[in-house]
Amino acid sequence: MRKMGVLFSFLLFVIGLAALCSQDKGSKGNREESQTSSTPAERWSIHDPARPLPPVVDPGPAGPPVAAPSDAIVLFNGNDLSEWEDSKGEAARWNVESGYMEVVAKTGSIRTKKAFGDCQLHIEWAAPAAVSGEGQNRGNSGVFLMNLYEVQVLDSYENKTYADGMAGAIYGQYPPLVNACRKPGEWQSYDIIFRRPRFDSRGNVLTPARMTVFHNGILIHDHVELLGPTSHKIRLPYKAHADKLPLSLQDHGHPVRFRNIWLRPLE
Repeated sequence: MRKMGVLFSFLLFVIGLAALCSQDKGSKGNREESQTSSTPAERWSIHDPARPLPPVVDPGPAGPPVAAPSDAIVLFNGNDLSEWEDSKGEAARWNVESGYMEVVAKTGSIRTKKAFGDCQLHIEWAAPAAVSGEGQNRGNSGVFLMNLYEVQVLDSYENKTYADGMAGAIYGQYPPLVNACRKPGEWQSYDIIFRRPRFDSRGNVLTPARMTVFHNGILIHDHVELLGPTSHKIRLPYKAHADKLPLSLQDHGHPVRFRNIWLRPLE
């Protein structure tokens, strides 16, 4: 009887050891899977029409322009384009009136004369009040940090397009968490915290660029890691660049308006 008890205890020990080994193997497999899994942006092809659209959130009515803090660099105060130039370094040719600037089609995108890296950016914009076109052909423009990394500007109020190209999207990479667009013609705001990518002496990426974005006061990107510079229909890898580059606004042929643009360098 004593022998039977010893044998039974030994069998329980063997079974327990096998279970422990199996659990450890399963945990290791889960760790390996988590280390090799892709990011949410990489799981979808660029501009994939099947990618789910975010829910719509009403941000409430637009308020007055947000005053720039005392340590901000004012890039547009509603009076002139003295802080801006075109892509050739010549005078910007967008219209300025009634406290805002407006895209003039075919005059080209404009960029700041100063260069910036890490920053907090505030910018207000309005899609044309007269609705024309649909999808990407409706109130299209863009805000480019370092002239490379775009937060999309688009009339996405009751206007369906691919998720990574709607208003507030980090173009071609991440849709916004929610669609916080106001009606066409109403003023909207982006508040962007941008951290530039870091490269080593050989041009390898040490840390990728990151963005946190608020659209009309609502969080739509929470410290997301950018996959590379903005591109259309293809994802380009990072390429080493200067620590500071201009901010640019896109001429996409639509009379989008901008006002109250200020920036706080964070470096």
